[in-house]
Amino acid sequence: MSSSGSTIIPGMRYRDARSMIDWLCKAFGFEKHAVYEENGHIVHAQLTYGNGMIMLGEIHDDAFGKRFAQPSDIGGRETQCACVIVADCKAHYERAKAAGAIIIDEYAEKEYGGAGYGCSDPEGHLWWFGSYDPWAGGDGDE
Repeated sequence: MSSSGSTIIPGMRYRDARSMIDWLCKAFGFEKHAVYEENGHIVHAQLTYGNGMIMLGEIHDDAFGKRFAQPSDIGGRETQCACVIVADCKAHYERAKAAGAIIIDEYAEKEYGGAGYGCSDPEGHLWWFGSYDPWAGGDGDE
């Protein structure tokens, strides 16, 4: 087990993984850890945010890939949502909004501590960003 990173890493599929990698870095502050290409297609990428990571790749028409549904395939709905802890939630919200994230739940201070907001990326995947850190044992930073 890793002592320096996340032990749970969400995996996502995108139609245009190359564009989405750039967008996720610009809008949400992810950093490229590794990007693997094959025949001009992104087959696997690892993006980090703090100690967390997401893995993503292009949609594939293989046995595993056929188990994924893109939000545009199911009426804009999603079956999961990545939650990311951010230090300055208000600044993160402003950055994402400026980059074109579709805000689903506006930035708000939360009763349980911290602040948060929900949005979707250009391909419709849902994201939740907040300053509440359940590992800290406190009530959040904002």
